[in-house]
Amino acid sequence: MQHFKHTIYSAILLLTTFSACKKDDTAPAADDSAKATLSVQFDNIAGDKNLQLNTGIYTNAAGEPFKVSLLQYFISNIQVKNSNGKVYTVPADSSYFLVSEANAASQFVKVKVPEGDYSSLTFVLGVDSLRSTMDISKRTGVLNPAGGMDGMYWGWNSGYIFFKMEGEAAAAPLDPSGQHKFRYHIGGFGGYNAVTLNNIKTITVDLSAGGIAKVRQGREANIHLMVDILKMFNGTKNISIAANPTVMFSDFSTNIANNYVQMFHHDHTEN
Repeated sequence: MQHFKHTIYSAILLLTTFSACKKDDTAPAADDSAKATLSVQFDNIAGDKNLQLNTGIYTNAAGEPFKVSLLQYFISNIQVKNSNGKVYTVPADSSYFLVSEANAASQFVKVKVPEGDYSSLTFVLGVDSLRSTMDISKRTGVLNPAGGMDGMYWGWNSGYIFFKMEGEAAAAPLDPSGQHKFRYHIGGFGGYNAVTLNNIKTITVDLSAGGIAKVRQGREANIHLMVDILKMFNGTKNISIAANPTVMFSDFSTNIANNYVQMFHHDHTEN
């Protein structure tokens, strides 16, 4: 009898210990004051290959092999939505990031959001017109045109370059430096005094299939996005490097902007 009681006691103790050690994934009550870190990883790829600057060789839908030497883009205006449809918008002053393939740390965008379970992520690729036209004193950090932007600002056009990709391709014509270079510098926020190009793109990613983000204090949820640069070439309109080796502030840039919206795919979430 004594042995039986000891067995029962041991089982209860083991169950209690297991329950105490198990990660609590219960969604907390809504409380905007209880914030925790949410990380969004932008993992740049080219089709089924990892993107490798200067060494990787990839082929677009036009059959043109190419290498990428530079890839950078602005991510801003981040929002998350929970299963109840409630949306939280990250404060604007904490919601501008420059993702660079050459800087691994920049590929993890980290923001503070209320604890909760989030099934949807929304962000802007680019810099919105309000921030683009603010007094320069309000544009700090990665938005400071005076430094730290790695050439992501057109001084002559007073505007940010939202997406910049450069590289080499035999299909590109020989330039004055003796190289077959292509350059895609895409921007345009709609104009200040007159209507101009508007390549600001809002992107929403459903997290349901790959795993919702369970944001809790004491740990960091990471939404892992794959960013496929081939989609920039192979999209609504296929982009030929031979026909368009350099695209900057021109009407054709809208084709590239329409394509790069399709680059982002949710792979999984680490909670």
